[in-house]
Amino acid sequence: MTGANRAEGWTDAADGLAGGGRGTDAVGTASAGGGGAVSRTGAAIDAATADGRAALIAYLPVGFPDVAGSIDAVRALVDGGTDVIELGLPYSDPVMDGPVIEAAVTHALAAGTRVDDTFRAVEALAPLGVPVLVMSYYNPIFHTGVARCAARLADAGGAGLITPDLIPDEAEDWIAASDALGLDRVFLVAPTSTDARVRRVADASRGFVYVASTMGVTGERTTLSDAARTLSARTRAAGATRACVGVGVSTPAHAAEVASYADGVIVGSAFVRLLRDAATPAEAHRSLRALAATLRGAAHR
Repeated sequence: MTGANRAEGWTDAADGLAGGGRGTDAVGTASAGGGGAVSRTGAAIDAATADGRAALIAYLPVGFPDVAGSIDAVRALVDGGTDVIELGLPYSDPVMDGPVIEAAVTHALAAGTRVDDTFRAVEALAPLGVPVLVMSYYNPIFHTGVARCAARLADAGGAGLITPDLIPDEAEDWIAASDALGLDRVFLVAPTSTDARVRRVADASRGFVYVASTMGVTGERTTLSDAARTLSARTRAAGATRACVGVGVSTPAHAAEVASYADGVIVGSAFVRLLRDAATPAEAHRSLRALAATLRGAAHR
């Protein structure tokens, strides 16, 4: 799939452009961090806010360079001060991901990484005390079984799911399962999202709303679009308690910029690149800890 087609695919999911979905207007009662369940992710973001900064949300995929190595790499990120972990479930058609992450998940799949490994990784990381969100495209969840996937995630100690290609209109089963188990659910908005779409995502999300800074796939960029600031404001105006910005966020300057208007800074490709380029695991862990600490510091308001 080309980069343009990947971008079109996931932004359709974020914006609800594919026919508006089948659901009713009442897709859920919990706003980002609201509702009856206590959001572990929301609590971590709120703690960062109380500390005068935006939360650092860091992504790494399971199985890169291998399953054990990916778990150790996440531990390094937590040591560096990461507030929330976004753990990628490897998938063969990662429509939201740019070349760095796509190559990493392709490597993980070729090495035999499977869905079960993701749950094992969550279980290994849960004792660290940092919320672990699994970022997964919907196909693996659907084939695992939505209720079964939610139960396994909860049993492993996971905080919830980020589902980039699932819109609330099509998420009735996931919303019901996450409500039953108190799991966070993070849906996306994009710069082209209508006001109605932003409201719907804000209503259905728990933990935070993922604000895509630009139309396109993940990856390191020189500058961020001003659209992210506007979209974050629109998302809050639509009722979201927390709006966190990702896609293209990779440098301390980006973190400082995003922290001036958003509740969280989401970084993925920059961490994956460090892990890819390191000569040894020890070097990778030092680099990951250092970048996490630098980004956390830059995110002070």
